[in-house]
Amino acid sequence: MTIRNLDSAFRPQSIVLVGASERPNSVGHTLMQNLIKGGFTGPIYFINPRHKTLGGKQCYASPKDLPEAPDLAVIATPAETVPGVIAELGEQGTRAAVVLTAGINKENGLRQAMLDAAKPYLLRIIGPNCLGTFVPHIGLNASFAHIAPAKGTLALLSQSGAVASAILDWAAAREVGFSHVVSMGDMADVDVGDMLDYLASEMSTTAILMYLESITNPRKFLTAARSAARVKPVLVIKSGRGEAAAKAAATHTGALAGNDRVIDAAFRRSGVLRVEDLHELFDAAEMLTRINQMHGERLTILTNGGGAGVLAVESLVELGGRLSELNPDTMAKLNDILPTTWSHANPVDIIGDAGPDRYEAALNYILDDPATDAVLIMNCPTALASSAGAAQAIIDTVAKRKAEKKPVRPILTNWLGESTARDARNLFTGAGIPSYPFPAAAVQSFSYLTNHAKLQEALMRTPPSMPEGFEVDTAAARRIMADAERSKRSLLTEPEAKQVLAAYGIETSKTEIARDVDEVGLIAERLLKNSKSVVVKILSEDISHKSDVGGVVLNLNTAKAAAKAANDIIARVKEHKPDAFIQGFTVQEMVRRNRAHELIIGVSDDPVFGPTILFGAGGTAVEVIKDTAIALPPLDLKLAYSLIEETRVASLLRGFRDRPAADIDAIAMALVRVSQLITDFPFITGLDINPMLADEKGIVALDARVEIDWSLSKLAAPNPRLAIRPYPKNWEKNVELRSERKIVIRPIQPTDEEDYREFLQAVDPADLRLRFFVPTKDFSHNFVARITQIDYSRAMAFVACDPETGAILGGSRLMADPDYTKAEYAVLVRSALKGQGIGYALMQQLIDYAKAESLQELRGDVLQENAAMLNMCRDLGFKIRNDPEAATLCRVILPLGGHNR
Repeated sequence: MTIRNLDSAFRPQSIVLVGASERPNSVGHTLMQNLIKGGFTGPIYFINPRHKTLGGKQCYASPKDLPEAPDLAVIATPAETVPGVIAELGEQGTRAAVVLTAGINKENGLRQAMLDAAKPYLLRIIGPNCLGTFVPHIGLNASFAHIAPAKGTLALLSQSGAVASAILDWAAAREVGFSHVVSMGDMADVDVGDMLDYLASEMSTTAILMYLESITNPRKFLTAARSAARVKPVLVIKSGRGEAAAKAAATHTGALAGNDRVIDAAFRRSGVLRVEDLHELFDAAEMLTRINQMHGERLTILTNGGGAGVLAVESLVELGGRLSELNPDTMAKLNDILPTTWSHANPVDIIGDAGPDRYEAALNYILDDPATDAVLIMNCPTALASSAGAAQAIIDTVAKRKAEKKPVRPILTNWLGESTARDARNLFTGAGIPSYPFPAAAVQSFSYLTNHAKLQEALMRTPPSMPEGFEVDTAAARRIMADAERSKRSLLTEPEAKQVLAAYGIETSKTEIARDVDEVGLIAERLLKNSKSVVVKILSEDISHKSDVGGVVLNLNTAKAAAKAANDIIARVKEHKPDAFIQGFTVQEMVRRNRAHELIIGVSDDPVFGPTILFGAGGTAVEVIKDTAIALPPLDLKLAYSLIEETRVASLLRGFRDRPAADIDAIAMALVRVSQLITDFPFITGLDINPMLADEKGIVALDARVEIDWSLSKLAAPNPRLAIRPYPKNWEKNVELRSERKIVIRPIQPTDEEDYREFLQAVDPADLRLRFFVPTKDFSHNFVARITQIDYSRAMAFVACDPETGAILGGSRLMADPDYTKAEYAVLVRSALKGQGIGYALMQQLIDYAKAESLQELRGDVLQENAAMLNMCRDLGFKIRNDPEAATLCRVILPLGGHNR
């Protein structure tokens, strides 16, 4: 379950407190007082069998004695009583409870007993062991907090009651209000994913703030976070940044992929902005709710003090920001209105005697400049001009431009000082323009805007199509791993690992296995006929990092030298790791690419998010350099490019001095191929390609390591262990229609954007109205991206394509509710192709998918004039009902008999 019955928790008509008390300073007494003083206008009931009245209200002995079934129960009774209380409340009709009681856990069995008691009634539980909940707009204070929040538009979710209490205190001093505050407690039932789903569509909430200590049900969390972040800012403080990264010493990747870095990758993938502390949390929330659109990242600074401008630039550079380069025309206009001593550059220093008129004139020209994406306006107090007057000029300029429909880019202000600047800051606050006391704080807030804009762009962008010839040989890879499976080896040999990579199109150096020193010489002699030199390495499952024990020798020019190197390797291994079992050696051609970069691609298993992919600078010093980045699979090309850009080595890969740029397309493709490999084989739990050489000629893997957990071998592809559900290739199929036309039906992909836009343009306006219920002409990127970029965990869309041209002929989709029990459907076919059976085939595919997903019901709204759709629904077994709330609509429902997954 996710949002089922959460309305009872956050929009209750009546409340009961179980465990009310007359004892001062007790939890029960504090709860009682907070509920009464909160201003809730509905009935509030108290239960305590030892009292007839409490707080001036009648007190009841048990839930069955209540005059009605309350929507929400607040429970603060001893732990052992809670399961029984939940059962009684559920039987009476209560559908939500906030359980503040501690000591309800798995170890004593009370947690499961409580959940079992709630399950027959779908009664939702917040907690246990929590501070409580607040909904200020309805006067609900179901907590034992020392302070109640003011009304506002921010929602706060906190896994720590202590942190929630501190945030409330902090916010009250700064007059920050909330729409909801939810102390999540132990999250036995309602978790952060559920709350994100609920708050995403909650109209009084403009931004969601979170304090997280752990993430349960990562797939649900990512799905819910991605959905919420599309419609409003989602910001998080996640504790644990300073914790030692969990290490898996067997691989470089495992050693580098600390859990917190994976969490960072998860937040980025889902559009969630991570901040460091409470001050940043509220600053970012204020900024993102006041300025909800940011295009670009070029900042222009307007100041009356050169030193202040320099401080702002330093902060901007430290945060990786960009100064704008003003247009020559703008520079000429500024020359005309400013003193000759102005800075003639960005920052635009208009000199210390600048008054309101100079600020206004300069700002107008800057806002007209297309190179400016945002403006930071600064003021240092002087005796020559009024700081408040300059502030009012800024406010008036912005208002006038809006009235004249001229461009107004995001504006931030920094009025330095205290007593002199106070009036100006109050003016800005009243006008809704962000104002900060220090340059660094203003620039930091600008970074929230740019970072959030990048996250939003990532959520909405369309990945490029795969290049021609993107093929993998899954069957060949499976055959290569068959010997390891028969012997239950958890580690592939280096040649096996390289053969698996080759089956997925990743070039590797030719490698052979030698069982003893003599065979090393024979293989080396053969390889040296086509290569100038060879490499000899130790082969042992007990040795993960061969270089660490002297197990690698390069540049061997003769067979004799190769054999001697093998003997020397044995001696070094016996010295450094005497217990290691030596299976033999690997001998490979020495790949010479003098100007190539050494890189690493790795796969590691995170205990929360499952498989992760790592990329960065490789080689023997990889753990010292620590120039790597992490992403959650599956990856497309655009995500692969983004992963590369997160590393410092990316700038080197673009070329420098006389060193040509590396083939970054080939590197990105290697990342996508590794992503596909672990999508196809759920039992691959670890992988290292290190080093992978990359230059202008492409890439080649010199060494490879693949770990396998055969207990996962029965899992079917696509890999169900991925936190993000991959493209469901198993739902592709060829269909022959009754008209004998052949089509391909497959799940929609992000790369379908252009084809889908062309499809929509080929549909008559009248048919579009039947589908969208309103005349539709918006085929913008954002509109079509929302259709083609779906989360396969909650939504599914199929397209019918011409098998020869690939043109989209029709589409069907379902969007499940957050509970994943029911789903809405829609079908659309090219107007010129109606009547050929395309819509029927798409609808049947949708029904088959819904049944496979164990959904309970498929439903839709159909205009009464859409006779063709209604007839098809009848043929497919839908029940058709008139919609009592809309005379022109019919509600069509197909029971599927599934169950909530």
